[in-house]
Amino acid sequence: MNAPVFSTMGCRLNAYETEAMKELATAAGLENAVVVNTCAVTAEAVRKARQDIRKLRRAHPGARLIVTGCAAQTEPDTFAQMAEVDAVIGNAEKMQGATWQGLAADFIGDTETVQVDDIMSVTETAGHLIDGFGTRSRAYVQVQNGCDHRCTFCIIPYGRGNSRSVPAGVVVDQIKRLVDTGYNEVVLTGVDLTSWGADLPSEPKLGDLVMRILKLVPDLPRLRISSIDSIEVDDNLMQAIATEPRLMPHLHLSLQHGDDMILKRMKRRHLRQDAILFAQEARRLRPEMTFGADIIAGFPTETEAMFQNSLALVEACDLTWLHVFPYSARPGTPAARMPAVDGKAIKARAARLRQTGAAQVQRHLEKQVGHSHRILMESPTMGRTEQFCEVRFSTPQQEGSIVQVPITGHDQTRLLA
Repeated sequence: MNAPVFSTMGCRLNAYETEAMKELATAAGLENAVVVNTCAVTAEAVRKARQDIRKLRRAHPGARLIVTGCAAQTEPDTFAQMAEVDAVIGNAEKMQGATWQGLAADFIGDTETVQVDDIMSVTETAGHLIDGFGTRSRAYVQVQNGCDHRCTFCIIPYGRGNSRSVPAGVVVDQIKRLVDTGYNEVVLTGVDLTSWGADLPSEPKLGDLVMRILKLVPDLPRLRISSIDSIEVDDNLMQAIATEPRLMPHLHLSLQHGDDMILKRMKRRHLRQDAILFAQEARRLRPEMTFGADIIAGFPTETEAMFQNSLALVEACDLTWLHVFPYSARPGTPAARMPAVDGKAIKARAARLRQTGAAQVQRHLEKQVGHSHRILMESPTMGRTEQFCEVRFSTPQQEGSIVQVPITGHDQTRLLA
């Protein structure tokens, strides 16, 4: 093997950063290496990272194995002590060309095994100019990194650092380049997207960035926003939802729970009613709006009645695409010291939430049959509606194109055209 092999776990931002690392590693001339970009969102994610590292070592016995990502940042010793691992690189270091130049130049073994500095000292996020991450039709643009909030269950701020934003001009220039090379959809991504701008001069809001992109890149057909914190949504973003058809009618909400007491114990900044009112207002402004959401099952102290409030929230907000997380204690977080829910109960509640989510998907699919949708083709036979619903085609279409077709049916998980 010559070119490095990359393995990515976790979120879309991690996948985006892997693409940037590939470019940095190639530019540095790194060879005969395996790079594992880890996730730390749950204890299971860290366990899986260790499992994958052992598997990759067996598959590539002669390569040097480098571990990076959030789990490497939050618990570097865990990975440094693994016999399979040759180097551990922090989240800030992995985005620096000098790190990869050092690894490539000194691949004999003199390089420090652990290169993980204090992520909280990082004050800027560079706009990594990756042309074409995603499919040939959709590109992802990182506009923000890190998080200033300290939810009691979450380890991510310790892996990503404090919130920092990519300046609007840098974002706009990158999106112009992506549109010029043929992309029909751009997705804005970050760790805490709605905090974008708080660290920039004049403290602009995410809505300001969205309106600026849509104004200055008139040839961009579709702009999509990834996960947001609904309590932070600003007036300009609501105006964009109401007036800008090129802003896609799909929002993924970081809700986490449907019970006010649990939300307070999570140290969230919204209550149940805030989430419901936001969903109602967004749908009033844009009737075709659909929502995804993150919900945690079995947070410490959660009773059956509290869990029922999460189940009821799915219908109250009319959520369609659920990301269900069985609660997983992360050492060092306040929630890890709270009274735990029985593991079997956590698993059962997560399953019930997923069943509720599956029923919501069925309802959404059935509503679309007979309607015409504009679909962005991700492959010759698969595309997505503006609401991010997957559509399977019986006849091939041009990859990357946007086609308008009637929906003829569904197969329980996707629409058919």
